[in-house]
Order: sequence, then C-alpha cells, then structure tokens
Amino acid sequence: MGSERPHVVVHVAISLDGATTGFDADVGTFYELAATWREDVTLTGADTILAQEEALASASQPGPSALGPLLAVVDSRARVRRWTALRNVGHWSDVLAVSSERTSRPDDPPELVVGRDRVDLRGLLAALGRRPGVRTVRVDSGGALTGALLAEGLVDEVSLLVHPVLAGTGNRWCGTTPPPARLRLDSCRPLPGELVWLRYRLG
Repeated sequence: MGSERPHVVVHVAISLDGATTGFDADVGTFYELAATWREDVTLTGADTILAQEEALASASQPGPSALGPLLAVVDSRARVRRWTALRNVGHWSDVLAVSSERTSRPDDPPELVVGRDRVDLRGLLAALGRRPGVRTVRVDSGGALTGALLAEGLVDEVSLLVHPVLAGTGNRWCGTTPPPARLRLDSCRPLPGELVWLRYRLG
C-alpha cells in the first residue's frame, strides 16, 4: 500500500452464488459488522445512492453526524440530486461528489475532480489519503465500482457476509468480469441466522 493511499476494504452482503440483489439481506448484521473498520470515508457509486432516493425523501433529517465518516460518491454523470438529504440523514459528517472534468454540476455539494473523461480511482484514493485523518476507506457499493477498484489493484481487504440462499439472478458483488486475483483467508466466522462472515486479504 502506497504511503498516500488509505486502506481500502470492500464489505458486501452476498448470497451463496455471489449476488448482492434478489434476496433479503440481514441489514442489521451487515452494518453492525461494518462498524469493525471505523472508516474515515464511505465510498459508494451513484447507482447505489440513486437506488435509495425514495427512502431518502422520507427519512428523518437529524443533520450531519460530527463523528461520522465522510461520504464520497462517484458520480461521473452528475445524476445524484439529493445531496442535502444525504448530508442530513445522520450517518455521515459531510458528503463529497467525485467527478471528472467532463461532469457539469451545481456548486453544492463540495466536489473532487479527478480524471478527464471518467473518474480516476487511483487519483481519488490518493486525494482522499492526503486529507487529514483519512486512513481507512470502506466501499459500500455495487459490483461496477467494486470491480473497477479490484481491476486496478486498489483493494486491500474483502469482507463477505454470506447468506444461506441462492439468489439465482441478481448483480454480482465484484462486477460481471472480475479480474484474476489471489486472496488470503484472514478469518471465517459463523453468525446467527446461518450467516458466515468471511474476510480476505489481497496480494
């Protein structure tokens, strides 16, 4: 891991056949385990946020969490609109729109521009690592962003909360064509509800 890049962990709830959709995930356990890393930044993609827009519209708005992580959203096409709701939902200290030079967006929220035609993920992590106190980034996103990070060798740890179901269909946690990678099992922990928590290191 380079001196400027923070530790990057992908934490995903999956079915036995590797899907992230098409089954009822144990959300409570998922986020209880996510607290393990006490991340400084939660990194997600626009699709993940857009899928929650309806819920955001009706969610309570207690305001930013002073002790919460920063939410960084890769939004190359400026599709996310509910930035104020994201900031005030009470999970994050602030929000950051990550875009490329081709993106056109309003002045709010704060923006980080990395890359010309599309977001430069390596540049993004380097920029986050230069922020004071940023040591850990937890990826909470779908397979497209996760797969892109894996393809560029930017993931240090993979955490899989495996559910005892076969989804049959659904999006895959590491994208449609994951790159070849060697993983080392760090821990394997059975949990109530016949869940299994697997943690792997890359490299």
